Amino acid sequence: MIYLLLFVGFALLIKGADYFVDGSANIAKLLRVPPLLVGLTIVAFGTGAPEATVSFIAAYEDSSDLTIGNVVGSNILNIALVVGVTAIIFPLKVERATIKKEIPFTFLASIVLLVLMSDQYLQGTSINMITRSDGIIFLLFFSIFLYYVFEAARNSRDKDFDEMTTDASIEQSWTRSLLKTVVGLGAIVFGGFLVVENSTIIAYIFGLSETLVGLTIVAIGGSLPELVISVTAALKKQSEIALGNIVGSSIFNILFVLGVASMITPLLVDYKIFFDASVMLMLTVLLFIFSKTKSTVGKLEGLALTIVYISYLVYIIYRN
Repeated sequence: MIYLLLFVGFALLIKGADYFVDGSANIAKLLRVPPLLVGLTIVAFGTGAPEATVSFIAAYEDSSDLTIGNVVGSNILNIALVVGVTAIIFPLKVERATIKKEIPFTFLASIVLLVLMSDQYLQGTSINMITRSDGIIFLLFFSIFLYYVFEAARNSRDKDFDEMTTDASIEQSWTRSLLKTVVGLGAIVFGGFLVVENSTIIAYIFGLSETLVGLTIVAIGGSLPELVISVTAALKKQSEIALGNIVGSSIFNILFVLGVASMITPLLVDYKIFFDASVMLMLTVLLFIFSKTKSTVGKLEGLALTIVYISYLVYIIYRN
């Protein structure tokens, strides 16, 4: 029964994210927002909603290891496996703004995470903790990112957008889009609850640590929407949405998800997570280097990222 409920939870997360992204993307079209910015915001936050829900519920239930492991594991999976598999299917064209601003901002977010959770090394405390004041710092950085995105959106609204022919069709589109968004969000919240409850039980049954469960089972399940959306976008030759989705989701996970989760309850940091956070940082640098080569993440680079993720996954399972 536990495994069935876990499967149902993941199914609700994936379908809920699908509905949420569809509804949100339609709203973005009605607002005339360009594809890259849709990927960085609407799609990224929509596909990041499963991770956010899981992390918030885990934080509420005092499962700090699951909260942090889920965020770091999801980002590693997104940057390595999702970008890797997507680039293998179809090379990802990288916008100049993504190379100059968004990927460096992801790197900055990773550095901020490493600094704020290094209390023992930097302050000589007995434990490492992401406190509520750290959460405020995360959210302040997130608001800077949002300001940049909204300014970029305001300066590049589509002037040639084809207006809807009638007020009735506009109203119908808004109603359908809002309904999809709300239903999707409801499915995500309930699915996230089922995933946290049942994955924690499974961890105890098999003697696995919550950190490992967060880095693997929960991270992979929660990142499935990103994989589906990015692969679909790449197949439709919408690489701006595909890469924008990954970069935006990574920023969202660190700054917003951990920011809010640590406001719910201070998060105790497992020493093992420092290695995983360092891997996340290294992959962000690798993505930046690959993006600089002809402004494209090619098939071979995608294969390299995929191999790195598989090697990492084998290591953390062995480490447990």
